[in-house]
Amino acid sequence: MAERVEQEEIFSQVLRAGRRTYFFDVRATKADDYYLTVTESKKFTHDDGTFHYQKHKIYLYKEDFTDFHEMLKKATDYIINEKGDEVISERHQKDFKKEDPSTESEESHTTENFTDISFEDI
Repeated sequence: MAERVEQEEIFSQVLRAGRRTYFFDVRATKADDYYLTVTESKKFTHDDGTFHYQKHKIYLYKEDFTDFHEMLKKATDYIINEKGDEVISERHQKDFKKEDPSTESEESHTTENFTDISFEDI
């Protein structure tokens, strides 16, 4: 069985988001056409201080860009419309500390934790 060899990256962007890092890499096919890989890498720390990374990757080809972009936009718009842009999952992390509502500032309701991803440059 032939081993799949990753092509060299043509263009690359990195988005660091807490314990997760997202890699957007443009690569070339054997026919010298371009495609995109999106990799999520998440760091896990063990009790002894050692760590490992878990990675998930998708391959996106040009013929799917338009539909993918459309569906991604619809899905992200739906989430923001239904749940707003406040990041509520932080409440479920083991080290989350609930702020006293009387000391909460307006700034805590900004969109700084939301990342707007655009595929229009692809």
